[in-house]
Amino acid sequence: MNWTETAVMGQIERYLDLVTYRQKLVVGNIANVDTPHYHTLDIDFQSELRRAGLRLSTEGMPPRVEEAGGLLERPDGNNVNIDRESMLLAETQLEFRIGVQLLRGEFQRLMSAIKEGS
Repeated sequence: MNWTETAVMGQIERYLDLVTYRQKLVVGNIANVDTPHYHTLDIDFQSELRRAGLRLSTEGMPPRVEEAGGLLERPDGNNVNIDRESMLLAETQLEFRIGVQLLRGEFQRLMSAIKEGS
């Protein structure tokens, strides 16, 4: 048995994968702020997190990417709002840090169990 392949580790892995995926979308939106006719892409983070929790593996089912609704379109057809994207970038960075802290805590728990068993 591999000590690092626990159910909790799998959940944290799916969480971090989802946060990373969303961060890539946000960075892509920022990179296309001046691209004519580009529309902002995003995922429904909460529903994708629930959906990821139901899967046993992160393989094979990427998150559902959709155009973000409710954004004003400029005359060139682009609807990227740099303020929204900057806020989402900061949010995903915090979410990633939370995931890393959870991962550290899980490793500390495993290390404690190993030390107590010896």
